[in-house]
Parts: sequence; structure tokens; C-alpha cells
Amino acid sequence: QVQVVESGGGLVQAGGSLRLSCTASGLTFDDYAMGWFRQAPGKEREGVSCISWGGDRTSYADSVKGRFTISRDNAKNTLYLQMNSLKPEDTAMYYCAAGRIFRPGAVEPGDFGYWGQGTQVTVSS
Repeated sequence: QVQVVESGGGLVQAGGSLRLSCTASGLTFDDYAMGWFRQAPGKEREGVSCISWGGDRTSYADSVKGRFTISRDNAKNTLYLQMNSLKPEDTAMYYCAAGRIFRPGAVEPGDFGYWGQGTQVTVSS
């Protein structure tokens, strides 16, 4: 049974930083591309960033380029999202997902089949 579990969310002031973590079990971690997505109340889920199986290729949404960094540690079956210079508009539930497809320049929810339950990030102004 595949399990995907996010952690690291919380409340932070604008300009601050958070690091999200995601562990995946029940699958061969380095066979999967991994992604971060977010959904704010009343809005559709959007792709934030994704990373290829070996970690050598990444994609980011324009809204987070230069502020967020995705990385993975395949030895620990763990995915990370370092979020710096946070803005109130980054407030959302953040989800981690595993999938078989990596698209350069795109982060598409439909490419990911295994999802976590999410971790809340709230950025105060």
C-alpha cells in the first residue's frame, strides 16, 4: 500500500521561510517523479514544482521561481520543498504527489497518481 505523508507546514510571517518534507512508502521511490501542489480555499489545485526520478531536472510554477527549491533524497525516500520569501498569496494546503511522468517546464496534477493528505501553510502579512 502506497503512503505519502507531508510535514513541515505552519504559520509564518511574510518574508519568512518554511521547509516542507514528504515521505513516500510502498513504492520504489526513485522510480517516481515527485511533485508539490497547492490549493487555496475556493481555488483549483495548482502545480508548484516537480522533480525527476534522479533529481537532476526540476520544474517550477512562475509564481514561485527564485523563491522555492525542490529537492529529494532517494536514500531516505524523502522529498523537500524549501520555501523562502513567503508571501500571503502562498497561503494554501500543500500536497505532495508521486507519478511516472516528468514534464520539463510543467507541473500537471494529472501526471501524478499517489497523493498525500496535505500540510497547511499560512503566511501572515
